[in-house]
Amino acid sequence: MHEKFERLDSEKQSKIIQAALEEFSAFDFEHASTNRIVKNAGIGKGMLFYYFNSKKDLYTYLMHYCLDRIYSQMVAQLQTAIQESKGDFIERYYITARLKAEYMAKEPHVFNFMSSLILQDFLSLPTEIQQKMQTLQQQAYDLLYKDIDLSLFKDDIDSEKALNLVRWSLDGYQQELEHQLKGEQISSINLKNYWDEFYEYLDLLKKVYYQ
Repeated sequence: MHEKFERLDSEKQSKIIQAALEEFSAFDFEHASTNRIVKNAGIGKGMLFYYFNSKKDLYTYLMHYCLDRIYSQMVAQLQTAIQESKGDFIERYYITARLKAEYMAKEPHVFNFMSSLILQDFLSLPTEIQQKMQTLQQQAYDLLYKDIDLSLFKDDIDSEKALNLVRWSLDGYQQELEHQLKGEQISSINLKNYWDEFYEYLDLLKKVYYQ
């Protein structure tokens, strides 16, 4: 569908993608400007629309681009890191958060763009993007829940129920955070405070439920 763009010089591709990601991270779709995109990419507007039929076409391309990039770069790292956690369920959330923070520092525009997608109404996204996001999320969950060591939980509590309580706590925290940030522009938020708070909750969960 975008064969012409894929054949473009890689440096020019990168400039267009980075400029577009930056724009859509700073502004919602309605207020994002293709004029600013072409200016920051150093190209003419005609060139942009030679490769993309419309602003929506460009936006959809970026969704696929970011999901594919995250899949290729993060899932393998997550799989390796989780294997090293040796069944520690809570530790796996530390690992996941650390990898996200590292990826945010490495590719901030991709991270910010994907974060802005997550904070949107999920059902408003194209069906193929919904399916792609669900597949990626399911793969991450499969890794998180694989071969959990229940012996790490305190002897005087039901380990299965404790695991559920930990899971519900972390899922609830994520939902609450998404609710707080909905409508915000991720690129303008200092996420370090949220990382630090999340680590504090993980420490507390370990103290409450682990031996």
